Amino acid sequence: MKKVGEHVTIDFLGVKQEYSPSFYTKIIYKIAKKAKVEVLNIAEHQFKPQGFTCVALLAESHMSFHTFPEKGIVSFDFFTCAKISPTSAIDILKKEIKYERSVVRNFDRSNQGIYEDIYSTPGYKKHYVVDDVLENFISKVGQHIEVLKLNEFGNALFIDSELQVAEKDEKKYSGQFVGSALSLSKDNSSAAIIGGGDGGVARECISKGFDLIDWYELDPEVVKVCYKHLTKTSGQVRENNSIKCYWGDAFESIKQVKDSKYDKIFVDLNDDQYCIDLAAKNMKSLKRILKPGGVITAQVGCQSKKPKQVDNWVRVLTQNFGNSKLDEVFIPSFDCRWNFASSVMNS
Repeated sequence: MKKVGEHVTIDFLGVKQEYSPSFYTKIIYKIAKKAKVEVLNIAEHQFKPQGFTCVALLAESHMSFHTFPEKGIVSFDFFTCAKISPTSAIDILKKEIKYERSVVRNFDRSNQGIYEDIYSTPGYKKHYVVDDVLENFISKVGQHIEVLKLNEFGNALFIDSELQVAEKDEKKYSGQFVGSALSLSKDNSSAAIIGGGDGGVARECISKGFDLIDWYELDPEVVKVCYKHLTKTSGQVRENNSIKCYWGDAFESIKQVKDSKYDKIFVDLNDDQYCIDLAAKNMKSLKRILKPGGVITAQVGCQSKKPKQVDNWVRVLTQNFGNSKLDEVFIPSFDCRWNFASSVMNS
């Protein structure tokens, strides 16, 4: 991490007193003395009928106050590249300003970024620490593709702001995915993969000795960036002759596939309702190309965070095959247990 400096912000809530401009100037110099920073200039403005802004230019960066008397709020921020942390201001401010509650945020200014996990549980925010951005573009089929170097989980693929896979624990996901199917049937002569652009499921099929693997993927640009940046995930896939790729709409492509071709079908689509409906609409085609006794397995998401979606996936499989089995594995980068639903094609 390349650190630029430290930044602290404090919002004082429930402030009933409207302090004078000289009050804030005095505090600025008091903080500057304790933090050992140099005040170069102070600019201030009194608003009418109320409110005050004061910004101190420092040799080491800046300090500022913004007041909102009508809301009972005084906001302060302090950014410095000095040796002493800007948190040194907190004790001074809490003694000088009378308030009901304060909200303090303290963070490093550096080359590291944070990326919000859109799967965060309501009322709970989770972020990934990002060391570098390796790819960030919109593909020709309209997907927002990002490859980020995460501080904890290594290179990771995000599509439309949602984490798909991280190198550090991808094998837990793909290994359980393929393992769930093989636990119901050991037959491994042929497999179809619907989606799975990172290549992890394809790699696991190779490792389990599948002779023929047909990979149906919508977006070749996803596969390309994974070959480039997630080599631990898809490196073996790129060089393997047992895999044949079909680009575009998978459900259009499988219309040309002969009956009962595959021992296993892996549906690695998003776990949202759109993809559930899409799979349900095309379930007749999926059943047609699956061998008697074959297994279809779908990644269905997190039961604890999106129980309705998991239930909907299970319902679709049960209605079409008369059976379903749910497996799960904890994925650290997802910060939850992830589910895979499997059904067996009756003979």
